[in-house]
Amino acid sequence: MLTKEEFYTKWSSLHGDAAITGVVAGWLKISYRFGLVATLLRISPNVLTLLGLLSAAMTALTASTWWAVLFLVFSLFCDGIDGSVAIFQKRDSAWGATLDSVVDRISEAFWLFGLYTIGIPAWLAICLWSISAFQEYARAKLVSLGISDIGVVTPAERPMRASFIFIILILELLNIPGVLYVARIYLLIQIISFLMVIRYARVQLR
Repeated sequence: MLTKEEFYTKWSSLHGDAAITGVVAGWLKISYRFGLVATLLRISPNVLTLLGLLSAAMTALTASTWWAVLFLVFSLFCDGIDGSVAIFQKRDSAWGATLDSVVDRISEAFWLFGLYTIGIPAWLAICLWSISAFQEYARAKLVSLGISDIGVVTPAERPMRASFIFIILILELLNIPGVLYVARIYLLIQIISFLMVIRYARVQLR
């Protein structure tokens, strides 16, 4: 197991030497504690990754109930903590990173299928998933080309995508008008975020 300082250093090195301040520092403090808990309970990072996937599937299956909100939050939590647990347990690997990335895309597909089941048009759900997947693919391609810097932070990172889905589910469950309006705002922000990543890629690859 790693000390807190070693954990922070390793996390930073795996994220383009990102500074550990503000919200990031707060999240890593939580991650470190859960890394300890997961280790004591003998829970591996890959188990957390798969639990996140299962929770995402349950989000889709229970989209018209309040259970969907709980499953969505738990899915995002597992996704946020599995990498940190891998670092804490010294189990970080290329396979784990690949599995995590693939599961993230499948999980988001489940989230958006959940929105489709509550009335979001299929074209809108498909566009939302596709553009976010393109954004993450562009980043992965940059890494494969040797660009290790963390890059631009967009307004539609994965936690924000989950937040929009959370808001849409809450609006639907409370029968508050504006579900489609929020979904379209989400699409606009996702498009802007994708263009930000493409612009960053163009600058780096000139």
